[in-house]
Amino acid sequence: QVQLVESGGGLVHPGGSLRLSCAASGFTFSSYVMNWYRQAPGKERELVATISSAGGSTSYTDSVKGRFTISRDNAKNTVYLQMISLEPGDTAVYYCNAEIWRINYWGQGTQVTVSS
Repeated sequence: QVQLVESGGGLVHPGGSLRLSCAASGFTFSSYVMNWYRQAPGKERELVATISSAGGSTSYTDSVKGRFTISRDNAKNTVYLQMISLEPGDTAVYYCNAEIWRINYWGQGTQVTVSS
């Protein structure tokens, strides 16, 4: 079965950095677009970054452009989200996502808290 397992979240000061990882299994990882979403308390889940199946194309929501980088290692079935210059507004639970045959799969999420 499809599994997505996020890791790498934590508490960081403003201006700090974190790298999130999502280990995927149960499907042909290299064939699918992968996404990172986040959900802050009291807000809707929002799409943060997307990467194409081969990794050659990426896109970001405006608020993270220039600060976040999505990447993937298809040999390791893992997608990453490198986050720098973190701001309190980045505080959220971050989720890895894959849409496979029109079904959305989600990981359990990893908490990122940016606070002084």
